[in-house]
Amino acid sequence: MSFRNATATREPSPGALARPRIAEDVTVHTPDKEGAPWVIQRGRHQYFRVQADLARLARTVDGTRDHAGLAEVLGPPWTPDAVGLAVRKLAGSRLLDDGGTGRKRKERGTWIRFVPPLTLQFTILKPERVLRQLTPLIRALAHRTAAVGATVAVLGGLLALAAQGSELHSALSQPLPLTVYLAVACAMLATTCVHEMGHGAVLTYYGGRPSRMGVMLFYLSPAFFCDVSDGWRLPDKAHRVRVALAGITTQAVIAGGTGIATLFVDDASVHAGLLVFTVSTYVSGLLNLLPFIKLDGYIALMSHLDLPHLRDRAMTDGRRFVAEVLFGGRYSRELPQLPWSVIYGLACLAFPFYIVTSAMRLWADTVQRLGPIGASLVMFGIGYFLYHLGRGYKRLLGEARAAGARTWRMCVATVLTLATVTALLLWVRLPYAVSGGYVRDSRGEANLVLPSSADRSVITKGTTVELFRSGLAAKVKTGTAVVANAQGRNTTAPLSAFLPVQTDGLPQLVVGYRLTGTDDPVDRVGTAVVNAGELPLWNWLYSKYVAPAWRW
Repeated sequence: MSFRNATATREPSPGALARPRIAEDVTVHTPDKEGAPWVIQRGRHQYFRVQADLARLARTVDGTRDHAGLAEVLGPPWTPDAVGLAVRKLAGSRLLDDGGTGRKRKERGTWIRFVPPLTLQFTILKPERVLRQLTPLIRALAHRTAAVGATVAVLGGLLALAAQGSELHSALSQPLPLTVYLAVACAMLATTCVHEMGHGAVLTYYGGRPSRMGVMLFYLSPAFFCDVSDGWRLPDKAHRVRVALAGITTQAVIAGGTGIATLFVDDASVHAGLLVFTVSTYVSGLLNLLPFIKLDGYIALMSHLDLPHLRDRAMTDGRRFVAEVLFGGRYSRELPQLPWSVIYGLACLAFPFYIVTSAMRLWADTVQRLGPIGASLVMFGIGYFLYHLGRGYKRLLGEARAAGARTWRMCVATVLTLATVTALLLWVRLPYAVSGGYVRDSRGEANLVLPSSADRSVITKGTTVELFRSGLAAKVKTGTAVVANAQGRNTTAPLSAFLPVQTDGLPQLVVGYRLTGTDDPVDRVGTAVVNAGELPLWNWLYSKYVAPAWRW
């Protein structure tokens, strides 16, 4: 049994530990069939899969027996010492009465729950009754004919996108009306809602009970959720895998349907919006399949292997491998039965950093074009990234200390690590560019426009500026110009000069520079990039992500 990530609680009184009693909000579920696991449930949302011996202990602790008495009732392999150790574990996971007033604890956080590290859930409804009423429909869809239809829809949508390659590239590389983006965002949220209902529907079909459904802020991004923790009670791991993949399947079918629909839409804006929605839905479904973060793909893999806390345990194996290489010591494996647990754990450790750095490369320039507020948001993201990096290294040192690594080697390895990072910061050079926009005025003259947070020190007379038409996920070069005068002037520019939105409104305060020698781009407004040579890595990071936060 594993009791990881248990919420801290008050230490039970000595009397409560001496004569333990199961908490009143805890239920021990008997296996539904031979070979199925025992499950201990706390409240409505937490489930612990345990061995049969520990389940027997949990059903026996009623406050009337001490450790010796429990060992006598339970028989081998239980001893008073083994009972004491197991009681401590049960208490650490809040499965025992803590010796307070004896009244039943009310479950807290039913409607609003914070899930570390950065998820806030707001429960809107209890979906069990609704899904029970839809059981006939769910059973009708759980048929081979429906599976064949779903497969045809998914493949048909992909073929429709392939047949419209040029239109797809155009939709992703040019600005679209704000109403299109709003419609796509609303459709994505609605799809996420149906995605979560898919999890709940399949869980209901197999006899489980989805407990909550609502909206959440997932790393500050709005999304829906459906609590299907009850799926751990399903005796068949294949059923648990299907529950985990139900949302992605539902999402892929929706994407396939809209992809096919694009073949029959003539309106340009609607057609572009459907293409963007279809691609976004397919891509988000693929990302959901990745097993390196706690998304549906990971839940499916964990269910298939029947190993609770797979990711946490694999990351422990990965950290211990790195600690052994750097600091020495003796380490045990959390998952010795999986020969690939170290590689998988290292991938799980690295993947969140890959996501963050990829997001920074993709969105930092766009966000910083919004001025000091956008630059400050980027700065906040960097701070959060560095915090987790430091915390990860601290945990690495903790693993080394626990394994008996020598202090002198830990110090030497830390110094060498810092020296390596410093060398990379000093010697690696990267191309540096400043992002902004351009606007053609009523006389046809093009002007480079930069937000106040941009690095204007690179702007000199004759500086080359590349002009682009930018979309949601791609951009097309439309011209080249040079700065005619390095003396900027305060002016305004539409939001479309910085974000891929078709609008002449929402003016932004900017600094403008007259351009000459343009290739006369067709667009009146677009984005611009000023290439400023190469900088050492430390200077590149500072100039690109840190300094914009206090340029006004």
